[in-house]
Amino acid sequence: MASENVYVEHCKGINDLDKVILRENRGVSAEVYLYGGQVTSWKNERREQLLFLSSKAIFQPLKAIRGGIPICFPQFGNIDSLEQHGFARNRLWSVDPDPPPCSSHASARAFVDLILTHSEEELKIWPHRFEFRLRVALSPAGDLMLTSRIRNTNTDGKSFTFTFAYHTYFSVSDISEVRVEGLETLDYLDNLQNRERFTEQGDALTFESEVDKIYLSTPTKIAILDHERKRTFELRKDGLPDAVVWNPWDKKAKAMADFGDEEYKHMLCVEAACVEKPITLKPGEEWKGRQEISAVPSSYCSGHIDPRRVTFTG
Repeated sequence: MASENVYVEHCKGINDLDKVILRENRGVSAEVYLYGGQVTSWKNERREQLLFLSSKAIFQPLKAIRGGIPICFPQFGNIDSLEQHGFARNRLWSVDPDPPPCSSHASARAFVDLILTHSEEELKIWPHRFEFRLRVALSPAGDLMLTSRIRNTNTDGKSFTFTFAYHTYFSVSDISEVRVEGLETLDYLDNLQNRERFTEQGDALTFESEVDKIYLSTPTKIAILDHERKRTFELRKDGLPDAVVWNPWDKKAKAMADFGDEEYKHMLCVEAACVEKPITLKPGEEWKGRQEISAVPSSYCSGHIDPRRVTFTG
């Protein structure tokens, strides 16, 4: 066991895959696998797991890891000819050995920069050259911060277009006891009804059956309230106008080989995303999208999100 003053540790994970462990004071930690550039664990100071990871998750190349925070790029969904949610979550990323300081939080010491670039194999299925830089950081307060920078490095003068999502799986006590605030009255595309457009009617989102919705023009702050645990996740985002909400419920859960039959009760995906209006980059242009997540006592939130914790920097 590494001492608590080791903020970044490079080691081996499941099936000997490379991973990075980030640690902050008081025992807060996060784990990031180089395969997929994927956060698979985020624990608070009580060592409680805040992200859902399926007990049947498969840690094998060419198969996405079920849980944590998969990166959906260069597409969300499976509309185009690319694989479901794109290829970034199924590729091996590299570590930047000399990253710039963590400007997103001046005092953050626990962070890692990962890089994904095009390969000859990818150019056959998505003929564009790019550099994707992902920074995963823990703030001293224990917030989990992800910053993505995607640059068009084409040399043929061609622009490219993509959609994107942080496919975040939150760990919850009981899906029937969870509600989401911040998306009420908004328009959404329903993936269960051929992406037909509807308007949300409820005061807050609650869950009684399968849901797969893309909320449009969402606020920069969304709250996920877990009544049983008396815990609220605050999701803050920048550059990502949409939000995807997903739970497979019982029938789909049983149909997924890498997902336990009853695990749908203990997870909810709320994903900062850019889906409705794809991003287009000309050669040399860069896009940036960020999300920060906090876990706080529900009484702290009580129907609104604390404005002191929503400022983005860097």
